[in-house]
Amino acid sequence: MKDWPYPRWVAHRGAGKLAPENTLAAFRLGAQYGYRMFECDAKLSADGVPFLMHDSTLARTTNGREILGAAASEVGGDHPWGELAKLDAGGWHSRAYAGEPLATLENISRFCLASGYMLNIEIKPTPGTERATGEVVARHADRLWNNAPVPPLLTSFRPEALEGAMGTAANLPRGLLLDTLWTGWLETALSLECVAIVCNHALWDVSTVTQAHSAGFKCLSYTVNDEWAAKRLLDLGTDGIITDRVDLFSPATGKG
Repeated sequence: MKDWPYPRWVAHRGAGKLAPENTLAAFRLGAQYGYRMFECDAKLSADGVPFLMHDSTLARTTNGREILGAAASEVGGDHPWGELAKLDAGGWHSRAYAGEPLATLENISRFCLASGYMLNIEIKPTPGTERATGEVVARHADRLWNNAPVPPLLTSFRPEALEGAMGTAANLPRGLLLDTLWTGWLETALSLECVAIVCNHALWDVSTVTQAHSAGFKCLSYTVNDEWAAKRLLDLGTDGIITDRVDLFSPATGKG
C-alpha cells in the first residue's frame, strides 16, 4: 500500500472488555468512545458463513450448551449458521447484554461502511480449516467492501490462512500476526506480500522495529492496555496499537 490509511488506535474485538466481544454491541460502544477502527475475529460456520467469535468452542462466550444440547459439538464451526444465530452471545458478559446475538461478517461490514469505520479482520480458523477460512473470509470481504475507500486489513497467526486470502483476493491488504518471533517470520511475511506485522507488544524493540520497517512493513501491536506499554511503543515509532482499554486511551490523543 502506497499510503497507510488506518488510524493508530484500534479497538480490540469491538470495545475490548466493556461489552461482549465481537458483537455489534461492542462495536457500537467502541464507536461511542471515539474509535474509528476495530479488530475482530472471523471464522466459518459449517455451511460457510463467516461469523465473529474468538474461541474455537462456544462455551466461554455463548449459551451453546443450553440451546444446542449437551450432546452437541462444542466447536462453533461444526454448526450451521441457522443454529448459531439462535445463541445468546451477550449474557455471559452481563445482564445488560443478555440476548445479544453472534454477528456475521456481513453485519459488521454494514455497520462499518455506514459510518466510515475501518476494520482489522483476524482470520481465526477452526483448526484444520486454515486455508479454506482464509479463502472464504477474503472472498466475502472483497465483495462486502467492493469499491470502499479503505479496505479491511486481513490478519492471521496462520500463514495458510493468509495464503488462502492472497490467492482469493490479492488486492486486500494482509498482516502476519506473531506471538513469538519464530524462525523465518520476516521472510514469511514477505512471501505472503503482507503490508504489516502485528506482534505481541512485548516483541517490539529497536531491532525488530528496524527490521520490519526496513522491509517495508508497518508495525502494529496487541493487546496494549497500560499507559507505560503504549508510551514505549510510541517512542519506538510503531504504527498501530490494538487495545481493550477504549475507556483509557483516547484515539484522538493517545492519552489516558
